[in-house]
Amino acid sequence: MNYDNIISRVARDIPPSGIRKFFDILSDMDDAISLGVGEPDYQTPWHIRETGIWSLTKGFTKYTSNSGLMELRREICRYQRRRFGLDYDWEHETLVTVGGSEAIDLTIRTLCNPGDEVIIHEPSFVCYKPIAQLAGAVPVVIDTKAENNFRITADELRAAITPRTKLLVLSYPNNPTGAIMERADLEALAEVLRGTDICVVSDEIYAELTYNGKTHVSIASVDGMRERTVVVGGFSKAYSMTGWRMGYALAPAEIISQMTKIHQYAIMCAPTTSQYAGIEALREGDIDIERMRDDYEGRRRVIISGFRELGLECFEAEGAFYCFPCIKSTGLSSEEFAERLLLSEKVAAVPGGAFGKSGEGFLRCCYAASMQDIEEALERIGRFLKTL
Repeated sequence: MNYDNIISRVARDIPPSGIRKFFDILSDMDDAISLGVGEPDYQTPWHIRETGIWSLTKGFTKYTSNSGLMELRREICRYQRRRFGLDYDWEHETLVTVGGSEAIDLTIRTLCNPGDEVIIHEPSFVCYKPIAQLAGAVPVVIDTKAENNFRITADELRAAITPRTKLLVLSYPNNPTGAIMERADLEALAEVLRGTDICVVSDEIYAELTYNGKTHVSIASVDGMRERTVVVGGFSKAYSMTGWRMGYALAPAEIISQMTKIHQYAIMCAPTTSQYAGIEALREGDIDIERMRDDYEGRRRVIISGFRELGLECFEAEGAFYCFPCIKSTGLSSEEFAERLLLSEKVAAVPGGAFGKSGEGFLRCCYAASMQDIEEALERIGRFLKTL
């Protein structure tokens, strides 16, 4: 078989995730510390796990509605109204998906025709560009800058728009930088978008993880933005439910109905057990969110100050659970730094270049790790820096 002729060119041209390489090396190491995996180090709270178990004992193992359990969709809308002031109809404007990633994929496939342009700010999570390319769309990158706190500005957005622009991907709190957007920033973007047919997919998977006393603001809450925005949320980060694969999308009914149609054919429905666990998380999980966020807040302060004490500039991350220290002063590329650090000191972090060209010269470090591991990792990084 000539697989060069068999495999699609689009699939072949998409590079593998730049995040995974270092974890393949890490898996064969003893005494290694990972600041790399973007996953909470907590177990899913017991009351949520117990509800999943209960659903199995009751025999709730059949397909659900394509859109998701009615009660789960109701709870998603109640939660969004309670926590972020967003008002959506559970019946027509809500879709339960297999993780937030499926919701992003469905949004781009629903809204984009081949050749349409999708504006993506970088550094950002690795899935947006490949998903756009798989849909036949053309990614247009805005390189955000540390001097702007890695926030996309209205001028940058305006300069990136062309007659072919269909969609803006907005990803805050941001992975990998930890940047957030405040209401004034979002209102400035909204002013650029009003009067156009450009839509927004707002990836808000880290919405509950904001610090320094700040609260997440969704662009859908800004005047004129709800009608053009798909809000993507989920359970992975806020409730430490990564393996349950639960996400959702909120959008105008016209958009959700088309997303649901694709979801019907590609997925059918999200896992039934996970949906019951999600209901419990939304009803009784606020205290879990507060506990984990308070813990992350303490770790955030330690790791950022630790990098600064080591002589590495470190942006004041105010969201998610990542910091993004600058390693340009070492003279090494991000990949060289990460690989040498892993092999010599057994500390895993992700090179910033994995998240786009503008991430080069930085390192993504996840502080969803124990305080003991964070302190030990900083000590090892200090040793490594001395060898340079």
